[in-house]
Amino acid sequence: MPSADDLYALRVPVDVRISPDTESIVYCLKESSVGRDDYRQSLWLVPADGSGEPRQLTLGRRKDTSPRFSPDGRTLAFISDRGAVLEAGGALDRPPLRPDAWERDKATDRSGQNQVWLLPLDGGEARQLTYLPEDVSDLAWSPDGRRLCLVSAATDPERKPPRRRPEDPPERDARIIDRLQYMLNGTGFIHDKAPNLWLVNAQDGAATRLTSGDNRDEQPAWSPDGKRICFVSDRHADRDLTWRTDIYLVDVDGGDVTRVSNGRGDRVFFLPAWSPDGRWIAAAGHRFPAAAGSRNDVWRFRPRADQAGENLSAESDLMVAAALNSDLFGFADPRLFWDGEGRSITFAAPIDGSYELWRVTVDDRRVERLTDGRHAVTRPDAANTRHGMRIAAVTYSGHEPPEVAAIDLPALGTRRPVPAGPRRLTDLMGEAWREVRIVRPVERWHEVDGRRIQGWFLEAPRVGGAPAPLVVEIHGGPATLYGWSLIWEWQCLVAQGMSVYGCNPRGSQGYGQDFCNANHRDWGDGPMRDVMTGVDSLIADGLVDGDRLGVTGGSYGGYLTSWMVGHTDRFKAAVTCRSVNDLTSEMLSGDIAGPLFGRYEYGKNPWEEPEIYRLHSPLTYAQQIHTPLLIQHAENDLRCPITQAEQLFTVLRSLKRTVRLMRVPHESHELTRSGAPFRRVENIERISDWFRHFLVEGRRGLPRA
Repeated sequence: MPSADDLYALRVPVDVRISPDTESIVYCLKESSVGRDDYRQSLWLVPADGSGEPRQLTLGRRKDTSPRFSPDGRTLAFISDRGAVLEAGGALDRPPLRPDAWERDKATDRSGQNQVWLLPLDGGEARQLTYLPEDVSDLAWSPDGRRLCLVSAATDPERKPPRRRPEDPPERDARIIDRLQYMLNGTGFIHDKAPNLWLVNAQDGAATRLTSGDNRDEQPAWSPDGKRICFVSDRHADRDLTWRTDIYLVDVDGGDVTRVSNGRGDRVFFLPAWSPDGRWIAAAGHRFPAAAGSRNDVWRFRPRADQAGENLSAESDLMVAAALNSDLFGFADPRLFWDGEGRSITFAAPIDGSYELWRVTVDDRRVERLTDGRHAVTRPDAANTRHGMRIAAVTYSGHEPPEVAAIDLPALGTRRPVPAGPRRLTDLMGEAWREVRIVRPVERWHEVDGRRIQGWFLEAPRVGGAPAPLVVEIHGGPATLYGWSLIWEWQCLVAQGMSVYGCNPRGSQGYGQDFCNANHRDWGDGPMRDVMTGVDSLIADGLVDGDRLGVTGGSYGGYLTSWMVGHTDRFKAAVTCRSVNDLTSEMLSGDIAGPLFGRYEYGKNPWEEPEIYRLHSPLTYAQQIHTPLLIQHAENDLRCPITQAEQLFTVLRSLKRTVRLMRVPHESHELTRSGAPFRRVENIERISDWFRHFLVEGRRGLPRA
């Protein structure tokens, strides 16, 4: 049976890239470190046609990530924190290149900093290419393979507290903040750092800054002729008061930065991709037509200043780059890919809980589905072939772990084939996986207020013919979705004798714009009806014990959990994780706090309409909570600060209710997806123990800590 400890053995591909000749796929494999307090990530190569076994390229003692093939396919660039510059005079006291960099960095331990390395694929050791003063977070090869464009933060020394030795006298040590959005969950303070673009010579590592300023320049893409780079940036006044990102252009030989996408008001464009002839730039994005729940469409722009752009996929009502939930890894934006003739763009989007590949034609804006199955096709990369396009991707389902796969797509105009199926290239878990009894989710639909609600049910074995208790799971967002994806926490709960049900209430992605926006000014009552109607249908069908119900969720799912136990006593136990309990303080203190989040979700900001925030906060109804409640929260959560948990705990403990606060040290909002392995294991164990105590064993009072 599955257990929380099995997380230690999971081996998950988190990034895949296909070679220019489409013959090979490199993937980044993530697994627990020996000490179980961190992860190691290594790079592997596998034939794309499935003719051979994967070959390990790097040892992955630390983290080797972001692999990128050179245009000729002979060299692999990647980002690593393995670091080679140590104390001056030591065995490794000189880097392999760049004596000028050595003079700057000597006597400094750069181990642990993310820099670019190059690995010859015909044999030989990897060598460190860059010695930039800050971490490298992204990279892209020039078409001729002579340079790379990197993303690395620029430090503002005036806003960063100076480093001091213990014996130095006290000096000014305050962080100076003039703008909002000065923190980022999982990273910390970012007010003194802004990612800019750098150009690096692929031979000697000589680096030149291409862009500068306190704006965030990211996602570089080279033009086919290698003369220009398009990128995403927030270069505008009062950037901290908006969610606006645009597509920009810069000449690689220097010059002014040009904004491509234009328009009034807020807008988000990202994932730029050049057409093969260099005449167009595709991007995902929207102009906030439906506030925070606005769907991303596929757009194209001419590569010149102030372009309105063309929305190519508007009629499809698909959400490009939607966020599918799994606790095996975090979210990743799937990119856009032009076909070899520039006639269509391939993208990924969900439908009915499946995550599929689609393509839209640029002339008549026709959208067609390319893959079909109860699965998720995620993190795609693509290269064109003589007969179409070959895709590398990470695929998984509700009962299968993530694997590396290849998909061959026919060229546009080919007689419509049966949707393509992924060709699995790895067996990362091997026999160990086949020995674990995984429960397959069963799809269920119900209707509320004229909307069809999709859900998934995992049934635990019956005891004495009686149905098992039920734990209801609620996803975060609210604009994300559950689907045909493996969630380890669910499997562990079933193994402990509890059935699990999760659905996509109004406000979820994947069912069109109207559905995603249906929770506007209503995070609580409407979504609660959607969830409870699904629960009641399970009870009516005799599948679960209606007298033994539990509910849990994280982030927005934690909000709805807290809301539900404040509005019904039907649940015998609940766990609210990293939740929002007071809307006003959340809108004013999270890392995305500002004048937009509240306005987009509730029409007005807390200082403009305070009463709606009070009425829609679970904390307002805390006195009505009688359900035994475990409040889980990570101490370094900057998305939903831990004060959200502390406030609810203070009220319930003051009322002498059955409540426990679980503070998780050193972790962020991403605890369940990327926290330290042993803390992820403990998290699942404590959630399972709480529900087993009240639902399976039928006990009262707090369980043992």
